[in-house]
Amino acid sequence: MTETQARIVIIGGGAIGCAIAYHLAQAGARDVLLLEKAQLTHGSTWHAAGLVGQLRSKKNLTRLMQNSVAVFDRLEAESGQAIDWRKTGSVRIASSQERMAEIRRSLTQAKGFGFEAYEISAEEARQRFPFMTTDGVVGAAWIPSDGYIDPYGLTQAFAALARRGGVRIREGVQVTGFEKAGRRIGAVLTDQGRIACEIVVNCAGIWAKRIGEMAGVAIAAGAVEHQYMVTEKKIELPDDTPTFRDPDRIFYLKPDVKAFAIGGWEKGAPSCWPEGVPFDFGRELFAGDFDRFEPIALGAADRLPVLNEVGIQTLINGPIPVSADGEPVMGLAPELDNFFVACGFTAGIAASGGAGLAMANWITQGDPGMDLWPFDIRRFSVQQANRHYLAERSSESYGNYYAIHWPAEELDSARGARRSPLYEALKANGAQYGSKAGWERPNWFRLPGSEAEERPSFLEKPGWFEAVAAEHRAVRERVALLDLTSFAKFEVSGKGALQGLQRIAANDLDRPVEACVYTQCCNEQGGIEADLTVMRLEEERFYIVTGSQFGTRDAAWLRRHLPEGVLLREVTGALAVIDLVGPRARDVLAAVTLDDVSDEALPYLSGRSIEIGLGRAFAARVGYVGELGYELHVPVEHAAHVYERLKEAGAAHGIADAGYRAIDTLRLEKGYVYWSSEVTPDIDPYAAGLSFAVALDKGDFIGRKALGRIREAGPARKLVTLCVEGWAPLIGGEAVLAGGKAVGTTTSAGFGHTVGHTVAFAYLPAELAEQDRFEIEAYGVAWPASRGRRSLYDPRGLRLRM
Repeated sequence: MTETQARIVIIGGGAIGCAIAYHLAQAGARDVLLLEKAQLTHGSTWHAAGLVGQLRSKKNLTRLMQNSVAVFDRLEAESGQAIDWRKTGSVRIASSQERMAEIRRSLTQAKGFGFEAYEISAEEARQRFPFMTTDGVVGAAWIPSDGYIDPYGLTQAFAALARRGGVRIREGVQVTGFEKAGRRIGAVLTDQGRIACEIVVNCAGIWAKRIGEMAGVAIAAGAVEHQYMVTEKKIELPDDTPTFRDPDRIFYLKPDVKAFAIGGWEKGAPSCWPEGVPFDFGRELFAGDFDRFEPIALGAADRLPVLNEVGIQTLINGPIPVSADGEPVMGLAPELDNFFVACGFTAGIAASGGAGLAMANWITQGDPGMDLWPFDIRRFSVQQANRHYLAERSSESYGNYYAIHWPAEELDSARGARRSPLYEALKANGAQYGSKAGWERPNWFRLPGSEAEERPSFLEKPGWFEAVAAEHRAVRERVALLDLTSFAKFEVSGKGALQGLQRIAANDLDRPVEACVYTQCCNEQGGIEADLTVMRLEEERFYIVTGSQFGTRDAAWLRRHLPEGVLLREVTGALAVIDLVGPRARDVLAAVTLDDVSDEALPYLSGRSIEIGLGRAFAARVGYVGELGYELHVPVEHAAHVYERLKEAGAAHGIADAGYRAIDTLRLEKGYVYWSSEVTPDIDPYAAGLSFAVALDKGDFIGRKALGRIREAGPARKLVTLCVEGWAPLIGGEAVLAGGKAVGTTTSAGFGHTVGHTVAFAYLPAELAEQDRFEIEAYGVAWPASRGRRSLYDPRGLRLRM
């Protein structure tokens, strides 16, 4: 190899790496080099099944898959390379009422996205796929634009067009390390020499985690054994035979030449090399495990009688990438400023065209072109890249691929690594824990004498409904304690800290010491990159709090934009957070401290250090539930003691413990937004009703020009609160209809226990936002909805300022 430099170096020559190379060439990027340690497709691409399914749970994820199909539609003509793209459609059947409810939910989401997908009967499914029996089939989904493709031909077509666009591709070159200076990679080291570069793109598939470790980047993606079989070539298949999925029997099917390729997602699939995939593993397979595959084969034979007449030609068992949550890992690594990642693609063939486009946009324009948070590398904490964690969680995520995904579901593996100091006390009080970013967090508390369980359901009230209602009422009527220790917490300090944060934040942070400020951090288009509470501790020292899962993302955004010399230090593990909320909160706090906590001494949106019993806390008069409250940020060694004192003092007031599911019902009534649902990089503060948190007159900051234009013109869409009478099975993601036409999608929804009805948030076109009557479609049923005030509970905010 003669290469000694390149502007952009792509590592990995599978479908994803070659797709990115192709799209970079299409975008006019020059001096691009792709390195492959063996030959193109020799990772997981060559043994991939090649199914292409598009419908996902969110609009932008579906758009990414649609972008793939748009690429596949033109690629053969562009490249002259056969890719065997067959847009024959897909049939997904339901063999239970629960599965049918899940399918109907996804079809409702598709309606909100404007994506073509249909509910069909069991007989209509059989007409499209005549090899199936209809025994036990409740219904099915039909997506006409799905299909299947040849992974090898697809990758070679991407590579051919990339070369034609000037990309150099070098096979047989293994990366051995990197040269770093500060937060940048300066060179890629290989077994054939050093390559100076400006940008690195890690598309190394099952080896991506090891490549990341060389660069000091934590990647929460491993590899799992995946099996599929190819039948004997004895089946006469029409050319328009669609792909087929029977998730209740955990198998999928792709037509092959006079045969079927049939695979599935078995529980307990072994993790491959938890210590790291060997670099000398190449175009190889594992021995087939018929015992493990038997449930899939038997389920397929039960549904497809033809399989009883043909044998198995081969059983393929190879490693495929799986992330900690089963979704791809994409974006700019939080640890570095020029190291991009695109890996963990369990369905990498289907995603390749759209993912390649998004990554090319990210690399050349600094933005993928749409919010891809569910795929973003920054959604994971460093804890989730732990190898033991990955070995457990990737196997469970893989095994759940065809499981019914219930509302508010929790995974069971790799639990317990991050615990609050209150964990055992709350568990003894009935806490039912979930996990976020590796933290154990109390979702709800079982009532004394109750045997309530999670009891998942789409169409009925969940098992925890009454318990959460009791917690909700305790907050509204008396007083409650919430363990918010998992909040991500940072200190920003040093000369220039204020000036640096002022450039990043949309709100004005130049407030007196002890002031608390709610702010967004916006991108240049005015979209919301972060949603933060900032507390000024000293003239040049600030304390920043964000959501548990957003710490990696928000810290990366701050680090990239803070001036040199300003220090950002994470203090998440050093401080517990106990939220004391409710109309009796001040009475309880006053009983355990000798400090003045009156409204005059500690007014709303202020904070200061106080003594609580034998301990100390920074008491911040802020909250997320719409009641008088104090976030108590307590050194971990004092947390248990502070909690005990508060609980003792609150007994006379009926104090209760409350969890995150109660927080959600409370914030819906209050009209408070949640980052990743109501506020995202695609949404500006004016659309979200957050104009009060934008200080255009404070001076320049990121996004100010765009926000000025939006304020002048008015946002194109607005966030509205919709009310549905009584309880309805809404959780967010449902289509909003006006005059029978889909005009939006709900972002969040749930039952408001104080207002006594279901509450949903949705973005609607500005011209419809003042309309009063809508419908929300869920599971094939249209629920009448009326537009309510943005804040249904205490709209003037008087209870916060009690």
